[in-house]
Formats: sequence, C-alpha cells, structure tokens
Amino acid sequence: MSELLLEFFSEEIPARMQARAEADLERLMRAQLDAAGLSFERFETFSGPRRLGLVIDGLPEKTEDVREERKGPKVGAPDKAIEGFLRSAGLTSLDQCKIEAGKKGEFYIALIEKPGRNTAEVIAEAVPEIAKGFPWPKSMKFGEGDKTQRWVRPLQRVICLLGGAVVPLEVFGIAASDETEGHRVHGRGPFTVKDFADYESTLRRNGVILGRAERREAVLVGARQVCAEAGLELVEDAGLLDEVAGLVEHPVPVLGEMDPDFLDLPPEVITLTMKVHQRYFAVRDPKTGQLAPKFVMLANQDAPDGGKAIALGAARVLSARLSDARHFWDADLKTGLDAMAGELSKVTFHEKLGTVADKVERVAALARELADAVGADPDLAERAARLAKADLVSQMVYEFPELQGAMGRYYALKGGEDPAIADAIRDHYKPQGPSDDVPTAPVSAAVALADKLDTLVGFWAIDEKPTGSKDPFALRRAALGVIRTILDTETRIELEDPILFVDLMREFRGGLRLTDSRSPMKERIGEVARQLKRDLARKPSGEILLKESARLADLPFADDEKLKDLFYFFLDRIYHKYRDIGFRHDVFNAAGDVGIEDDLVLFVRRVTELQAFIDTDDGAALLAGYRRAANILKAEEKKDGAAYDGAPEADYLAEAPEPEERALIAALQSAGGDAQAALEREDFEAAMSALASLRGPVDAFFEAVTVNAEEEVLRRNRLLLLSKIRSAVHTVADFDRLEG
Repeated sequence: MSELLLEFFSEEIPARMQARAEADLERLMRAQLDAAGLSFERFETFSGPRRLGLVIDGLPEKTEDVREERKGPKVGAPDKAIEGFLRSAGLTSLDQCKIEAGKKGEFYIALIEKPGRNTAEVIAEAVPEIAKGFPWPKSMKFGEGDKTQRWVRPLQRVICLLGGAVVPLEVFGIAASDETEGHRVHGRGPFTVKDFADYESTLRRNGVILGRAERREAVLVGARQVCAEAGLELVEDAGLLDEVAGLVEHPVPVLGEMDPDFLDLPPEVITLTMKVHQRYFAVRDPKTGQLAPKFVMLANQDAPDGGKAIALGAARVLSARLSDARHFWDADLKTGLDAMAGELSKVTFHEKLGTVADKVERVAALARELADAVGADPDLAERAARLAKADLVSQMVYEFPELQGAMGRYYALKGGEDPAIADAIRDHYKPQGPSDDVPTAPVSAAVALADKLDTLVGFWAIDEKPTGSKDPFALRRAALGVIRTILDTETRIELEDPILFVDLMREFRGGLRLTDSRSPMKERIGEVARQLKRDLARKPSGEILLKESARLADLPFADDEKLKDLFYFFLDRIYHKYRDIGFRHDVFNAAGDVGIEDDLVLFVRRVTELQAFIDTDDGAALLAGYRRAANILKAEEKKDGAAYDGAPEADYLAEAPEPEERALIAALQSAGGDAQAALEREDFEAAMSALASLRGPVDAFFEAVTVNAEEEVLRRNRLLLLSKIRSAVHTVADFDRLEG
C-alpha cells in the first residue's frame, strides 16, 4: 500500500475559493480512482493562500487484473459483423474466441484479459486531466503554446509523490517534483519532502500552518487573547473568520486603535466597514456591550516591533474608510426617508411587476388590512410599509447592501418616526433563514407578512414559480418566512383572505395596469374585497374559494386556480418544515384531508395534536374502532355501488332492535356532541378523546349485531349507523390516511 501526496503551488488563491476547490479536487480525484478500480483507506484535502492539495493513504501498487467475456455474433455471421466484433474487443482473429451454444444457436465469445496497471500510471494520467479541467469560478490564462495554463493564479510548482517517489508527469509544462516552498518571510525554499508527514512538519517549521481548520482555530484563539489582554471582547464573525483563515499561512493577531470620534456612527456601519473593506474584527467593551475604539487585524508574519507599525498603518486606512462612511451617513440624514421613498419609482422591482414604488403601494395597503389580525395600529403599519424600502436608494445601502432595513431604522429614528415604525423597517425582511429571528412586534409582523405575501402573489401571478432546485426569487424562503411569522406570533389570518386584496393576483386585460392608487377600478376591487372579507369571516373555516363569490367573477384578477396553487405551495412548505423535525407524512395528510384550514395556526395545531394522540392508548382505540366500521362500509358500498351517508331513520334511532345498537346510538350522540363542542373550542385532543370512547360500544355492536341483516331496511339503517362513526371521526381527521 502506498501514499499519494499531491500539491499545486501557485500565487495567492482567493480565500473564498479555497473550500470549494478542496471539494472539487476530492470529487475529481475520486472519480479518476473509481474509474480505474483503485481503492484507498484515507482521503484528505488541504488548501491555503498558496497551495491546494491532497493526501491519500492505502493505494495499491497496481489495479486488479480484469478478465471479461463478451458475447459476439452467431457462428456463420457475415464477415463484416465478425470484423467489427473483433475490432471492438481488441482481438485479431477468431482463434482468440470460444464458441458457446445458446437457445438461438452458437455464438462467438471473446475472452478479453486486461492486466492491471501500475497505480503510478493512473495518477500520471489523472493529475494533468484534473488540472486542465479544474472548475475554478474564475481563472487566469498564462503562457503560450504547449505551456499555456489556465489556473486560478499562475501555477509555480507541482508535488506528486507516490510511495515517496516522484510520479513522472507534467501540468501545464511544469514537471512534477518533490519540492515546495514555505512562508514568504519565515520559511525557506524550495525544499524537498519525502511524504505527507515530512511535508506537513517541514511546512510548519517554515512558518506555514497547512490545515484550514487549524488556521481558523489559531486566528480565533489569538484574536480572543489579544482582546482579553486589553480587557476587551472580540466581536466574533464566522464568515470573516473563515475568510481570514484563507488569507494567512502564519496568523498573527494585532490589536489596533481607531479614532473614537467614529463611534457615533451606527455600529453596523463600523463593523461592516472593518469586515468588507479591511477584513478586520470589531472589538467591544464587555462592561457596556458597546463597540470599543479598537480592532483586530491578522498579520501574516511576526513583526520585529510587535506589530506597532502594522497597527498604525491599518488604523490610517480604516480612518479613510470610516470617513467615507461618515459622508454617506451625513448625506442620507440630510435627504431623509420620505425623499428617498420618492425615488423608488425609478427602481424596477421586476419588469412585469412594476417598480419598487408600486410594490410599496401594495404592501402598504395590505399591511393596513393585516394590522388587526396581528394587533397592530393600522396607521403605523401603513406608514412603516411606505418607508420600509426607502433606504434602498440611500448612499449607505448602495455601499453596503447588507444594511438594507438596518439603515432605514436609524434614519427613521433620526427623523422622529415612532420606534415601532423604525423597528418594522429593520425587521420586515426577517426571517431570512432558518436561524434568523421572526419579527414578533405587531407593526413589524404586519409589514413583514404583507411584503412577503405581495412578493409571493406577484410572482405567482406572472407564473414565475420555483421549479425543481431553481428558485431565483427566493420564494420558498418567503413562504417559510410567512409560515414562521404566522405560527410564532399565533396570528389568526386565513392565507387565502389577505391574498384576495393583493393587487397583483389578476389577469391584466388590454394592457391595464392597476398601479394608480386613485384608479376607479382599483377602488372597486378594494370595495369588493373588503365586503368579501366580511362575508368570509362568517363562513366556517375551509370553505373559502374564490369561485363562490359571484361579485368577483367579472374582476380582472379572478384567478382562483393560481390562488389555490399558491395556497398548496404554502402547505407543501409546512409539510417539509415539520417533516424535518419528525412529523409523519400520513398524519399531515390525515389532518389536511378533512378540509384544510387556511388558518395555519389552527392547521398546525391539528397536525401536532393528532400526531401526539394516535400514539396513546385512546388513539389506538379510536383508530381500531374507526377501521372496523370503515372497512365494513367500504366493502358494502363497493358491493352495492352506493354510498352510505346521512342519518339512519328516526324510528330506528328511537327503537333499534338490539340493546348493543341502542347503546352505540346513545354513545354516538354523546361523543359526537362532546367532540363537536371541543372542535368549536379548537381543542382537538379533547375531540379525539371523546370519540375514542366509542371503542367499547363499537366492539359490543359488532359482537352482538349482524350488520347485513336479511331485512333490507334494517341493514341500511345499520350501515348508516356505521357511517355516523366515520363522519364523526372525519370531523377531526381522515383516519383512512393513517398508516400502521
């Protein structure tokens, strides 16, 4: 068994490309080894500012011999067919074949034997091919003729050692060797290495920490230490930490000092200026929790003066950057949010959906409509929505797009806006990921919901839905944001309800664009939608369908299929969300098939309580009793070609012949009433517990009563009695969908 050490040594590799390059190198090399039939015991990759490589342990000396039998044409086949067969098998005559009898005659069988190849030969072919087709996000072209290379930066050396011996190969005209170089300042080079252990230890002696994970830990520990020595605390940033670990081979943290006058800027501006422009870490005072006039930078060498000169130079550059930030801040404060909002008409949201100003109008109207549901002041919700996107045209957000919303909050507070409005401007983009917080303040929740619902409905209206893995407008994330906001705040809104008065869900006719807030058509739509909302509020949950409203039939946005499709998209997002935390798909389907509430809080509560209930003894009892009744009904309905729905005759209910069926009738009346009362209280567990009490009377009924009585009227009444069991249970969930 042999060890393979491969290193591509070049000019500086961008830090953001290193992790992906490691993964690509492993993928490409594994594919080459698999194709050759080579196994191994250990596979590790490494990368740094100037090197990318791998080490593989346990490679065999050669590939295994291969013996293959390939079936050819029939004996006596035309010469052309036989010649083609021999050529494809790499044979020269039929003497190298054997003849085997089959069901349809005798056939030639080629015996192909391929001796194993030396592993060094496989590697010598694989490495140049990998280098030639390496998928750098961006690369540079160097050299001419046969020595032309395309690599992320000019390639200087290649190490390729198998079992300690150099594998004879060339990459872009550079011959593989056993030589590499250490740190530019603290190392020497070139130097030769024997194997990976020698390679790693020699690099360490020459100022290079090879592994990205070890460099990352060294950066973090060192930065924390220099802060602690000064009585300060590091503002940690995982993304910046990863990037800095890819910029230095010999990390040396240096604590620098910034001009304290800049601390009157928003802290997000200071930390982002440090991070984006300089790759510095911010520092805070642990006593106050506020930023301190310090920063931590990572030098790539040990400085003779302890880093004082480096820190002074870094401070000068940082001051210039922060001076620019102050200019943006002052200019934006002078402009004000209202003036910025007036510029949104010049910014396109989407070519088919109008400008950002158009979107703001829609979101403001919807936020006002949603205000009551989330407990917000409608005026504050509308005002927040009108200012929420204004900072997109600010100079600060143009420089730092990551600060959208955050800067709007600062500008709103400086402009004397209500703090709830300012917070909503900052928070309406949330949540932007599974770990992000949900906006729970009423005004923030109203604007966040309105913004995301408008985006979803708009893109559904123009048929720009996610497909497969493609979701260019992050609509899945928007849907999850709506779901999380509704559930975390327990907002009782019906999803199809606010969708009704989002302007975009319409079919535009004759080029009509209803973006003018004074448009008579828009006013008409608003009046109808508000009346429909009042009507729907009086209907039982689950009955909201646009086609039920004749008043909407002649409006240009009466497209109920798109609305329903969007609603089921929400349900699919809920399903995936809860599946990932252990919810069963059959429970989800059983709860959904009874007539899905578009009140997500109620729907998720139904799913949650159903899953918990079916694992109890009462749940098992209810499921068993239901299935016994349902199975008989299915069999008889199939045999009779008719459905048994509705109530048994009054005379039968009053004077059923057997005591067991009279007991079941009484139990159904009692349990059904209790279950219905519990459902009206939205207590699904109590409803299911009430229905579980039917198990005893159901079992007694089946043991003592013959359902398929000879008298047809009695048989029908008994089947209708069983259908009442099925109907009662279906008020909670469709138990036919439950597995097990």
